[in-house]
Amino acid sequence: MPQQIITVSTDRSPEDVFAYLADFRSVAEWDPGVTNVELVSGTPGEGDAVYDVTTSSGIELRYEVTEFIPGHRFTLIADNGRFRSVDVISVERGGAGAVATYDATLTFSGSLRFLSPFLGPIFKRVADKAGAGLERALDGKLV
Repeated sequence: MPQQIITVSTDRSPEDVFAYLADFRSVAEWDPGVTNVELVSGTPGEGDAVYDVTTSSGIELRYEVTEFIPGHRFTLIADNGRFRSVDVISVERGGAGAVATYDATLTFSGSLRFLSPFLGPIFKRVADKAGAGLERALDGKLV
């Protein structure tokens, strides 16, 4: 079960950072592994939102917000039958600005679960690129 945690510190306000990240359409701006995000239903940046995400490898995922604590944390889950992605994004006050943490966990199903040890390093490379993109988007630095 590969897991990657990205933490970025920024001078931007926690409110601004949360609003930016909670509208999950922003992931296409900072994650080079994502080519398109569309709001399917609900309100962008709110607890009822559902997003269709297309990755650069052509995988399509439907992410549903399953937990939403305004201004603090939200959880998105996508499950396409081959794997389940659970992404928890939280924002805390940090110094004069904010600290954003993106915690992504993949759980593979069927025969893919046996490949999990080999897929972990690939997931890390993808997450490292996303972390660099998030760092740029928030005008911050990886912690």
